[in-house]
Amino acid sequence: MRIAVGADHAGFALKQLLAGELRGLGHDVLDLGTDSEKPVDYPDFAEAVGKAVREKRSDRGIVICGSGVGASVAANKLPGIRAAVCHDTYSAAQGVEHDDMNVLVLGSRVIGPALAHELVRAFLGATFSGAERHVRRLGKVRDLERRYGPTAV
Repeated sequence: MRIAVGADHAGFALKQLLAGELRGLGHDVLDLGTDSEKPVDYPDFAEAVGKAVREKRSDRGIVICGSGVGASVAANKLPGIRAAVCHDTYSAAQGVEHDDMNVLVLGSRVIGPALAHELVRAFLGATFSGAERHVRRLGKVRDLERRYGPTAV
């Protein structure tokens, strides 16, 4: 699987660990930065990962910031991106199975490396169910994007 990863300065160390694990598992990792713990802005990396997913340069994305909240908010501004901050394996898997989540967001100051590894495995191991009720709900999400997107009045 092709995975885009990005993080701000707070998530840099965890991104490095996860990217190495993903490569070790045979995934193609697109590292979109940052490349140090020098302060940077999380929206830039949430956008980069979201664009990679939207443009099909990656199958899924992972973004890491301090709490996960800011990066989740930013990533969800891109149409077609369904990002969620997850700190438990149920949500990481169920978000894909029910909501076709395509970007996992992690808070490096909230969880440790062991849990982060479990969350990434749950996220990547899950597939969208395609159940009628989930497809119907995703259609409503797309309708919200159209109604309230940048061209909406």
